[in-house]
Amino acid sequence: MKQTFLLLLFVLAAAVGMAAKVDTVSTSSKDMHKDIKAVVITPGDYNSGRKFPVLYLLHGFSGNYSDWIKKDPELTHLSDEYHMIIVCPDGDFASWYFDSPVKAGSKYETYISSELVSWIDRHYSTIASRMGRAITGLSMGGHGALYLAFRHPGTFGAAGSMSGGVDLCPFPESWDLDQVLGKYSENHVRWEENSVINMLYLLTPNLLDLIIDCGTDDFFNTYNNNLHEKLLERKIPHDYTVRPGGHTWEYWSNSIRYHTLFFHQFFEKNK
Repeated sequence: MKQTFLLLLFVLAAAVGMAAKVDTVSTSSKDMHKDIKAVVITPGDYNSGRKFPVLYLLHGFSGNYSDWIKKDPELTHLSDEYHMIIVCPDGDFASWYFDSPVKAGSKYETYISSELVSWIDRHYSTIASRMGRAITGLSMGGHGALYLAFRHPGTFGAAGSMSGGVDLCPFPESWDLDQVLGKYSENHVRWEENSVINMLYLLTPNLLDLIIDCGTDDFFNTYNNNLHEKLLERKIPHDYTVRPGGHTWEYWSNSIRYHTLFFHQFFEKNK
């Protein structure tokens, strides 16, 4: 009985010792001339002698780098379960992850797709290729993840979107979009060109592994369904799901579990 108890204590101690680690790091953007924070979650079995895949996880409008770990602390379990590094960068209050043609100093496309990826690869033991990188996010971050992956398929091999704002044009006065793209009435072509739903020409079948979902009660549901139909027309394979729910953390905390499983499968098949 005593041996059994000691064995149980050993197992519990080992489990605690193998828990994922959450760090807040300060990264650097030369293009924006500033330091930018990010949350980095490393799995419990992380060590420099092994290369780990990385999931970049983007926040939504008015959020910041700490949103995901504050709202869904069980991300640490997903990092442990799938043996992946999860990086939650700061995308500013309303960058929409563009290199803005109108807002000076807002170059979050360059930051995420180049500067941050390079910083993470230098400071962590990563699979430093597109086969070891995925990107997803919620709302503004869902649009941003697809936008960045479509434009940088040499950097990311898989991408996803949860409740993404995949068509910007129906919302000309919302979410500070005019601050990064200019007024829709004067720049409608720019708005159309930078909406994910109009960027499918950048894709070829199987260029990216894609997972997209949206809640039935979400105001973005119609636009995500339109994106799904356009992907079908172009014969672009993708995983598309509509689940009950709205534009809420309850929905996203459930959705991220499907996304991490999807990306884990992508990483495993490309080992």
